[in-house]
Amino acid sequence: MVRRGAVRALSLAAALALVPASACERGIVFEDLDGDGRHGAAEPVMAGVAVSNGGEIVSSDRAGQWRLPPRADAPVFVIKPAGYRIGNGADGLPRFWRSPGEAGCDFGLQPQQATSAGLKVVVSSDPQAGTPREVDYYTRLATRAFGPQRDAALGLTLGDVANDELSAYPALVRATTAAGIPWLHAPGNHDLEPQAADDASSLTTFRGVFGPDTFAWEEREAVFVVLDNVVARPGQRPAYVGGLREAQFGFLERYLAGLDRDRLLVVAAHIPWFDTAAQGRPPTTRPEDRERLFALLRPFPKLLLLSGHRHSQRMVFHDETSGWHGARPLREFNVGAMSGAYWSGVAAADGIPDATMSDGTPRGFATLRVDADGGYRLAWHPTSFPDGDPALTDAMALHAPRLLRRGAYPAWGVHANVFLGHEGTRVEYRVDAGEWQPMQRVQAPDPRLLVENVRDDLAQSLRAFDRSPEAEPSPHLWRGALPTRLAAGEHVVEVRAFDDHGGEHRARIAYRLEDAP
Repeated sequence: MVRRGAVRALSLAAALALVPASACERGIVFEDLDGDGRHGAAEPVMAGVAVSNGGEIVSSDRAGQWRLPPRADAPVFVIKPAGYRIGNGADGLPRFWRSPGEAGCDFGLQPQQATSAGLKVVVSSDPQAGTPREVDYYTRLATRAFGPQRDAALGLTLGDVANDELSAYPALVRATTAAGIPWLHAPGNHDLEPQAADDASSLTTFRGVFGPDTFAWEEREAVFVVLDNVVARPGQRPAYVGGLREAQFGFLERYLAGLDRDRLLVVAAHIPWFDTAAQGRPPTTRPEDRERLFALLRPFPKLLLLSGHRHSQRMVFHDETSGWHGARPLREFNVGAMSGAYWSGVAAADGIPDATMSDGTPRGFATLRVDADGGYRLAWHPTSFPDGDPALTDAMALHAPRLLRRGAYPAWGVHANVFLGHEGTRVEYRVDAGEWQPMQRVQAPDPRLLVENVRDDLAQSLRAFDRSPEAEPSPHLWRGALPTRLAAGEHVVEVRAFDDHGGEHRARIAYRLEDAP
């Protein structure tokens, strides 16, 4: 039996033997004052900038020089420091990395002026486009959705960029980078090589397009650590599991040891850190890896986890039951999908499927705003709602019966699906501008999606290429009983929800009472 440390040593030796002579193992870091990506004689070098191969981390010296042990299986990247930006490549993605064997391993950084507005980040997950039709859907949505977000400093996609068809990457990148902001990508399980023989070779195409699968990126207000937490297991069932590898833990241990704790630390990955397996099934994320990660994160007081994968949306607060032993629960925002429920459902006038997710969340994307002190706010931005409907807003969607018998037993209610809600969210409603009353959080399917399920069931012909998903109990649904002993006619229901920072969000819907003959 070979000890684990010996295995690592043998693996490194084998990798070194395979690295071509031109491997990207040394270079300089400099201020790219003219933005051409080349080090000019008048451009100063930069000391103390971190460069990594995904395992080891070194800092540039006083001459701006750095050197790393070459790896045949991983790009070399600069950890962008706060206060600087990195130029884009021809594909529009930031050129913060170099592939093994690439000529020209210098990194140019451009000074960036501070703003008083704080940091805005666009967070998208699971575009999951695998056919020309789906690529077209995503392209049109990205153009409409991300274009107005040009005040953002950063974009982030949480995996499943494609849907196993990796040749779609160039078209998807063009659509995403049209927003004109730096965009980072984590890999997902649908970004794996279909014919990969092992985990080590499972992201060859992904790395060739998007660069490292594990890296860090620094802004003044926040630090982002992006992790590949999809461990491929070709030939096994399931074919992958959530977890991390020794090289990733080595990177995290080295990087986090010297990181200041004043900024928000955001850890982004594809597979949720909470377990989603059915009872009696193996865990979807290896518990020992999660606990080891959480132990490294525990010293940081300002933390946020971002994940995707589920094509639904929820807030999870980790505690000792999931291996988190910090002073406060650790929030994980499991972000809904840009493709919604896999591009399913009846199409709107623009031809793009409604794709409401199984928990009633509309397809869309999120934004993260971070203040100078590390405080943050999250928002959801639906991409399927029509303009002008007061019952469908960025914060929530309402459902109520259109008509009730006046005087009937009040067994029917208004439902509010608050997309970023959780068990601690305050949600209230009132009728005809009366007194505000608390709504009750319920574990039930969203009635809006149930209506679509019934319409699909009763249809005599296909209503869509793929029908809407079966509605599942939503973790962010509230209900309030509708009064029936009011005057005949229309009555307006208002709902307000308060986010975790005291912000108030409102929506309204109407129902009608009639006297029975």
